[in-house]
Order: sequence, then structure tokens, then C-alpha cells
Amino acid sequence: MKGAKFGPGNTLSMFRSFLQGSILLVCLSYFFACQNVTTANSKAPLSDSSPQADKLVAINQLIQQYLDLDIFSGVVLLADHGKPFLLEAYGLADRESETPITTNTLFDIGSMNKTMTAIVVYQLVNEGKLSLEDLMVDYLDGFQDERTADIRIHHLLNHSSGFGDYHWEGYFEAGPEEKGIAAVTERARQMELLFAPGEGDEYSNTGFVLLGAIIEKVTGISYQQNVQERIVDPLGLKNTYVQNLDDYRSRQAIGYRKSIFGDLIATPSEAEVPNPDGGFLSTVEDVFTFYRSFYYDDLLLNPEARSLSPMLQHFADLDPGQLTGSAGGFEGWNTCFLEVKGQELSIMVFANMDEPVAENLAIGMLSILQGEEADAPALPAIQLVAQAYQEYGIDFVRTNFEDLTTNFHPTDPKDFILNMVGYGFLYEEEDPDAAIELFLLNTTLFPEVANCWDSLGEAYAMKGDREAAITAYNKALELAPGLESAVQALARLQ
Repeated sequence: MKGAKFGPGNTLSMFRSFLQGSILLVCLSYFFACQNVTTANSKAPLSDSSPQADKLVAINQLIQQYLDLDIFSGVVLLADHGKPFLLEAYGLADRESETPITTNTLFDIGSMNKTMTAIVVYQLVNEGKLSLEDLMVDYLDGFQDERTADIRIHHLLNHSSGFGDYHWEGYFEAGPEEKGIAAVTERARQMELLFAPGEGDEYSNTGFVLLGAIIEKVTGISYQQNVQERIVDPLGLKNTYVQNLDDYRSRQAIGYRKSIFGDLIATPSEAEVPNPDGGFLSTVEDVFTFYRSFYYDDLLLNPEARSLSPMLQHFADLDPGQLTGSAGGFEGWNTCFLEVKGQELSIMVFANMDEPVAENLAIGMLSILQGEEADAPALPAIQLVAQAYQEYGIDFVRTNFEDLTTNFHPTDPKDFILNMVGYGFLYEEEDPDAAIELFLLNTTLFPEVANCWDSLGEAYAMKGDREAAITAYNKALELAPGLESAVQALARLQ
């Protein structure tokens, strides 16, 4: 689960660079275009008094381009000084039953949860129940890595604790009881830190789950109940749900992702549990209300507590016209919020399709609202690479890799792309020769990434080339000693 990917203080050009606007070669865009038109399902009255209302024609044209490619369905909200001048829903919440999305459809908001978790921490600090300098081990013990003794609360908040991610192999197939705060905390106790606390920066879902465990320890009630009582109830968020989510699944959109070959795959809602790093259900309007309060009033955080938040301090330091924002996403889901300081221009996009579509669309609409030209949408990088390989071969992919992969989330390593395409051919097409070609290219482009060699070893093993598989796995272990998958594979082969 990803989120809070945007740092405060970026200009529009920096945001566009960060999100890597998807402009591909004209021939590729034409060749791979998918024709699937969807129209808006519901509309809110538009505010003719908004100075941005005259941009709506161009914005609607941009949204339609995303719909035509069948890479977006969801809800869009645009607001001026807290007043929406565009609120529309597009596409289907459930494609099997053809249930349309409405503005009241629930979405998984992903890592936008993290803002709520941080707020609860700052409230507890303000109440004298916590300190940002407190050591994690003062509240949670039993960690194997001795360096965890130096982790402080602020390290967990700013992703400098040294913890990485907790999504282990088989996690998404596990039951809810294996995904809660207690289960993830127990797994974190066995983890080795990626670096000493405070000496690096690694986006960490694990760190925020541990913050949730600390919140429970300090308050004596569940993390979810803290969020309900400290944020949801005070703001009057009537369509935000932080616990007992099964009671609301009927109102939730189904998440959809596309395979490397363009086949639509539903993401089961039950795969997620509401944790401090993500998983709450809400609507665009509720989350808009939340962020408006976070940035512009003292209801959740009084002035003293607001001074503890780096996000709010950066926002206070922004010049008029500069941006801040938050985003969340995982397979089949993407949420995005942008705020322009001074103009109080807000952009929100919730999508029940793969990231970074909500973020790309939000940036495109912002470009139009700022009088610039929006980048044209394109199919996801993984699909483009797979189709380019099928049509033109591995040399074409090698030569055009950068152009083919602009529409990929910029915080994800690009070796993921060929890795996922290769696995598609390996298991969906049962074509180990194609997988080996793709994995070999990955080891050429990213020779220092152990996972590239690990995947190559797997493809050689499936083909029956034992010696080549052993060589590839040994290279993976040379780069990442102790890599579990390579160790186990070599044990089987030898």
C-alpha cells in the first residue's frame, strides 16, 4: 500500500515531473489504444461563480480520454475555497452487475489513513501522553534487531526508522486475522532494519502499523476507535468507516486492475483490513472535508499540536500557488488529493482502477486549471511493454524502454515492470522462453537488483535448465545475501 507520496512545497512543474506525465510516441499510442467509452453517472450543480468554471469543457474532455482508454472509473471533485464546482461520478462500481459509481460510493482510501494516524499521535503528544522523542521500545518490546532500541516516535512518522514493508509472500491470500495490528507487529519483531534509525529514508507501512500499536498501548482502546472518536465523529464524517467494514461492502466499489495482456481482474475488497497504514472506506466528499479541516482549521489539532506536524509547517511556509497533496493506492485502487495554497483550489480523484491513474488525472486537471496543457493519458506501462514485446520483440523493448514506461508510478522501481511482464509470460502464457528473454533484459538494465536475477533463476528452473538457474540464483545471493526465495530455490535445485 502506498500513499502520502507527494511532498509539500512542489510547484506544478515539479509535480508533473514527479508523476512522469504519460506522453508516448504517437505510433504507440495509436497502436495500443483501447476503445471503451464510459460516461458520467451523476452530476452535482456547478458553481457558475467559480473563476475556474470556464475550464470545465477542457477538463471533461480530458476525463473522457481516460474513459476511452478504459483506465479510469471513479469520482472527481474540484473545489474553490471549499465549495465544489465539479462533483461527478464515472463508470461502474461493479462491472459484473453493471452497478454505476455514484458520488456516495465507498472507496478504499489507501494510505490516506496515514494522515489520520499522524493526527492521533500529535493529539496524544499535545495531551502529554506521548513525546515525539519517546523510544518505540518504551511501548513495544521483543524486537530481534538490536538497532530498534534507537527508534523514536518521530522516526516512525517520517519513514526514517529503518523498517521496510511488511507485505510478505502470501500476505494478500492470508485471512484478516493475520493482517491486523497485532499480527503485523509480531512480524515486525522478526524484521531486520534496512538501516540504522535516522540514517536513511524508506517508505514504511510497517512503521505506521507500529504507531497504531503504540496508540493502542497508550490509550487502552483500539486504534480504530481512536480514529472514530478523535477524527470521524468530531468532523461529522457520515460516510467514513474505520472498523466492521464488512457491514458496508455492498456500498463499496470493486477495485479493478488489468493484467499485462489487458484482461480485467477484480481485486477482492475483503483482502484489506483497516490498519494505521491504510484500508478505511470513505467517499470523496468526506475525505475532502477531512483535508480541509486538516489544512485550514484547528478542530483536529490546536495551534500547539499543529506545530508538531511537518506537513502543516511546510504548508504554512509555502508561497501562494505552490502545491501540497496526498495519495494512496494498491492493486485496483488509487486516491489523490491536491491543494493549491493561496488559491484554496482543491482537486480530488478516487479511482477503482490501478494507480497512478487518479494521480495522473488530478495533475492533468490541475494543469488545465492553471492554464497549461494536460499530458495525454496512456495505457499502463506494463501493458505497453507486454504488447510491444509481442508485436515487435525484445530489441524494440530494449531500445524504447523509457518511452514505453512513462506511465508507471515514479516511486516504484522500474525493474518491477519487466519482472511483472516476465511472470505474465511465465505463468499465464506458460512460455518460459519469453520470460527468460524479458528477465535477461531486466538483468541488463538493472544488474544490481537481486530480484531480477532471482526471477531469471525461476524461469530457467521452469524451463529445466538447472545449471543456468543455479548461476542466476547465486548472482541474486551475491547481491542480497540471505534472499529467502533464492536460498530455498537453490536448496531444491541442489
